Amino acid sequence: MKKLILGLILILGASSSVLAQLEKPISWSYRAQKTGAHEATLYLKARLQPKWHVYALNPKPSPTRTFFTFVPAKDYTLIGATQQPKPTVKYDKFLKANLGYFEKEVVFEQKIRLNKRQTTVRGKVEFMVCSDKACLPSDELMFSIPVN
Repeated sequence: MKKLILGLILILGASSSVLAQLEKPISWSYRAQKTGAHEATLYLKARLQPKWHVYALNPKPSPTRTFFTFVPAKDYTLIGATQQPKPTVKYDKFLKANLGYFEKEVVFEQKIRLNKRQTTVRGKVEFMVCSDKACLPSDELMFSIPVN
């Protein structure tokens, strides 16, 4: 009986880890490009699997928004707010609001003024991904972007 229970636990554990791997419909990549002697642009790219979307930047806190937080440092200063391309906007009947989102791929941009020739910009992105059938819980990822 103990072997049966242990076997079931192992099978359930293995299947839940496979399911967790399947439900990673978004991947993030980051890079920086100098645009002048004292300026650079950070590119924060999200790639989505088919039928999934990530929500747009939204100045109002909400469970669906994408939001970037940059760790303050003496090496750089943010120039303005993080920019995004024009999102698709659709009325969400559950939240009773028009929500902007991106499918397939989106690149967010943040300009910085460099106070030092080289630095590393650290921060985190908070986001939620959804399909037409379900949403995954909100998530956050830490990032580190070298600027050379």
